[in-house]
Amino acid sequence: CVADEVQVGFGRMGSSFWGFQQQDVVPDIITMGKPFGNGMPLAAVVTTSEIADAFHNGLEYFNTFGGNPVVCAAGIAVLDFVESEGLQAHAARVGEYMRRRLRDLAAKHEIIGDVRGEGLFIGVDFVKDRVTRAPAAAECSVICSRLKDEFLILTSCDGPDENVLVVKPPMVFSEADVDETMDALGQVLETLGEIDENAARTPT
Repeated sequence: CVADEVQVGFGRMGSSFWGFQQQDVVPDIITMGKPFGNGMPLAAVVTTSEIADAFHNGLEYFNTFGGNPVVCAAGIAVLDFVESEGLQAHAARVGEYMRRRLRDLAAKHEIIGDVRGEGLFIGVDFVKDRVTRAPAAAECSVICSRLKDEFLILTSCDGPDENVLVVKPPMVFSEADVDETMDALGQVLETLGEIDENAARTPT
């Protein structure tokens, strides 16, 4: 299998360093990207010698910036920082606190159909009805836009029906940051009102 760790890797899941470890599998290929360089353009592919040797077939692979020592140094620094600052355990602790705050909001707002995720990778499922589970895609879009416009908080809408608000903050996100974010979300939900189903959706 191929494990894409671009979003869930490097300790973000809290209980494991890599997302694929949640599935009890040993991938044939692992891809990783953006978090590796923490803003520097760095990505990597990890695979077995057998698979790598299969690409040794005479075709040349060329990458202008491949092996750039500056970004490689940045990647090593990121790994050192994640370990020295205990960011994996931090993600587990803060993520559990955020899910608890979200469940508190769900008790007050029936539009929240589910809260799920691991560590600092969390999804909030918005529904029109908790029994039918009809997706509230337009509402999710408005909530996402208002968090950005009114509170400068960036989230995204995802899922097959675009009704899941995805929260994946920086790994250094604190409990105080969670409180600020949840207070903002609470204000948006309190004042949501009727939503135009034909309104333009928030690009993600």
